[in-house]
Amino acid sequence: MKREQNGVRWGLLPAQVKNLIRQREWDNLSSLKARLLGIKAFPVRVGLKPPRGSSAISDMVHFQRFVDEWKSFPYQDYVEWSSKNFRELSEQRIPTFVAIESMQHLIKFLGNDALSRSKVWERNMKPFLWVDKDLYPALVKCIDIVEKLSLRDAELLAKLLPQLKPGLGEGQYLRALPLIGIDTKFLENHQILIEELTDVIHKGAVSAFGGLTAWLGCLINPKGWLTIRPLCHTAMAALGGIPILQIPGELLKQHELPASNILVVENLQSGLALPDMPDTVAVIGGGKNVAWMDATWLRSKRVGYWGDIDTWGLAILSDARDKCVDIEPLMMDVETVKAHEERMVPEPNPVESNPSLLNEDEAKLFNDLISGRFQSSRLEQERLSSDYIRNKLMGWLS
Repeated sequence: MKREQNGVRWGLLPAQVKNLIRQREWDNLSSLKARLLGIKAFPVRVGLKPPRGSSAISDMVHFQRFVDEWKSFPYQDYVEWSSKNFRELSEQRIPTFVAIESMQHLIKFLGNDALSRSKVWERNMKPFLWVDKDLYPALVKCIDIVEKLSLRDAELLAKLLPQLKPGLGEGQYLRALPLIGIDTKFLENHQILIEELTDVIHKGAVSAFGGLTAWLGCLINPKGWLTIRPLCHTAMAALGGIPILQIPGELLKQHELPASNILVVENLQSGLALPDMPDTVAVIGGGKNVAWMDATWLRSKRVGYWGDIDTWGLAILSDARDKCVDIEPLMMDVETVKAHEERMVPEPNPVESNPSLLNEDEAKLFNDLISGRFQSSRLEQERLSSDYIRNKLMGWLS
């Protein structure tokens, strides 16, 4: 006899139905949330695939097991039975459907694991519902987060919610909020859940403001850090004598660097190896982060860009040119490839589409790298000879 999904062509057994319902209703998070919220109505009905025609006769062992296991199933009020006549058997009463009428019945049907999980929900939701009974839908929406909380964390979060007010962190970072009995790392670690619950408590004001950070009036945490390296004594003195510093890209857009020449270098190590250069500050290690390069102050500078010679390096060059139209690429040409071709390596995941803002020579180089014209497809900045780099950079300044 052919076998099908769930083990047999007909006659699903209790263990098979339990696994099927667990998969569809309990382990499927979207379905579980919909059931808990009443969006997806009960009952859950599963057909047991009772035998037809001669099927029962052809496999009497399975038929008898099918009937016996459902007869001994402890929750008979979940099982629907019907009487059926078979040609070579007397009238038989056979199970036809399992129907689960409520979440409580679903938990009972699935057994101890489901019961334990539901008790964790109840335990962890209780402190929040004391704060506001209307939080239940938001708690269900975040049930995968809620069920991972310890009771202590649930109680701390419930203690935190009434402290959050619009503008509480005006002009400060989230970590600087003046909270009582709560550390701000705890708040940051549970920000997704806190934002959902606070939005309910304050009638949608949090989402209307654009999220918890904006509603609290907090500054956005710095990101997109760039390394700034002055390459001459004059520029270093203008930066307070600091030889190297880091600054987020958004802040760099607002503060002009003290040099006429700005050299943008894709990789940090290559930027650290740069020689002294008069009237020059290097912005290094940003990789794909070129969003800052539309800074107004950059338009009055001479801007050089040096990156890896591979499809990604050329794609970043294209993105940089989109921000700063007069950018001057350095050591990203066929001449540089030819001088170091034996040092090339394969590029693991090349860009699939041609960058739109490459000039004719750069676009040809991009295609040559893809087509296999050279010994390999990637020349890293770090593999260029130091004297070659020095000569090209000094040539750029002259």
